[in-house]
Amino acid sequence: MIEVKALVAVFLAAILTENYVLNKFLGICPFLGVSKKVNTALGMSAAVTFVMVIATAVTYPIYMNLLLPTGLDYLQTIVFILVIAGLVQLVETILKKYIPSLYNSLGIYLPLITTNCAVLGVTMLVIEKSSESFGYVEALVNSFGAGIGFLVAMVMFAGVRQRLESCDIPKSIQGLPITLVAASLVSLSFLGFSGLVENMLG
Repeated sequence: MIEVKALVAVFLAAILTENYVLNKFLGICPFLGVSKKVNTALGMSAAVTFVMVIATAVTYPIYMNLLLPTGLDYLQTIVFILVIAGLVQLVETILKKYIPSLYNSLGIYLPLITTNCAVLGVTMLVIEKSSESFGYVEALVNSFGAGIGFLVAMVMFAGVRQRLESCDIPKSIQGLPITLVAASLVSLSFLGFSGLVENMLG
């Protein structure tokens, strides 16, 4: 029987203490490229969250029931990337047909979800954690939490970047330098959540 408390801990850990962007530094390309506006950041985060959850839902049983028993687990990365690529094509088609404004605003970053290391990282890390009694449900909760964590990081940083536009920034650090400084400060702010999940389980 899966304890609700354990699932909540997995969910909160993926958002706060093990945030894939601010803690594991995966998915930095869209984090820096699509975080200029809050609405664009929300759209990108929703797409990434959807791909993360569905990719985990598909790749986990493929690995456990097909690749691992047949000794083909060394093909894990290739199979996972192919699954993710197919899902991204699905998301891209849906957005292009039903939300063209978001599709156009995301631009090149939408197909880049295929090679977004945060998405691939989630699917591969839940496999590693499966050896620590991390089952299918925990894997799905973790991937959903990772997507929400991606959303939180993107929206927070988008807000910071919009505030920076109205600030008097020295010319020597305008552009990318101040963006990286702001990103590091946002990342540091998440250190305050250290120990939260451990205390929940304790």
